[in-house]
Amino acid sequence: METNREDVGIAIRSAFLRKGTQQRFSLFALVVLSILFLIFEKIDAKPINYFRSFVKDLVYRSSLIVSLPSKSINTTFRLTKDHIDLYKNYNQLKKDNDQLRNKISESDYLILENTQLRKLIDEQVESSSNLISSRVMLDKQSPYLNSFVIKSGTNHKIKNGMAVLDGKNFIGRIVDVNFFSSRVLLISDLNSKIPVVIEPSGNHAILSGHGEKEPTLEYLPENHTVKDGDKIYTSGKEDIFSPGIPVGIAKVKDEKIAVALFSDLGQITFVNIVLEDLDQKE
Repeated sequence: METNREDVGIAIRSAFLRKGTQQRFSLFALVVLSILFLIFEKIDAKPINYFRSFVKDLVYRSSLIVSLPSKSINTTFRLTKDHIDLYKNYNQLKKDNDQLRNKISESDYLILENTQLRKLIDEQVESSSNLISSRVMLDKQSPYLNSFVIKSGTNHKIKNGMAVLDGKNFIGRIVDVNFFSSRVLLISDLNSKIPVVIEPSGNHAILSGHGEKEPTLEYLPENHTVKDGDKIYTSGKEDIFSPGIPVGIAKVKDEKIAVALFSDLGQITFVNIVLEDLDQKE
């Protein structure tokens, strides 16, 4: 009998823990059942025992049913919170990943820039000529204009007509000088005409820009022997530039001979300017 009282007490305490209309209904039902338990508790008859067992089952089941909505709400709330936390973590991870990618890109760019600058410095040390390095500050390449602006001018003794190199390779000449900047006309520009020599044949020609990636050789002798792979250098003819500066490689296409340049004009960040050419003329 003591066990019956404890079972009913547990059910009542469970009902007190529920909220709202369900709590009131559960509590009322349990109070009624408790009174019935007290009435029939001392009656030791088989029908009463069956009835008591039935009531206990009913109490336990009602307690379980009342608890289900609360458990469902708690579970839903927990799952929702987990999804929100997961979404926040995802956004933070994405943000961290983007920042890391930006840092890697910046690092790669600095490594490339340092490599190019070290290359220019090494070539200046090796060369006996007067070279000055300068950074490209503005790129003006288009189908009708192939040039860029460098961060050096008369403050670094830059003059019109000076040869501009990418490492040791000829890429253009100075055409406009300001105090702190200068414009470089690239050999791919429509207005670029450079006297060159082709090796090993020794034929002379004019390298003409057409606004395209590869300039072409013009004014070759009729009996020229230029072949694929022949190397092109500045000729020094008419004392425009020093002779022997590397330019590119000949590519014979039908009757036209294009020149694949040694330097990629779209990937230049630093250049060398040859100071000695015009100084020697003076």
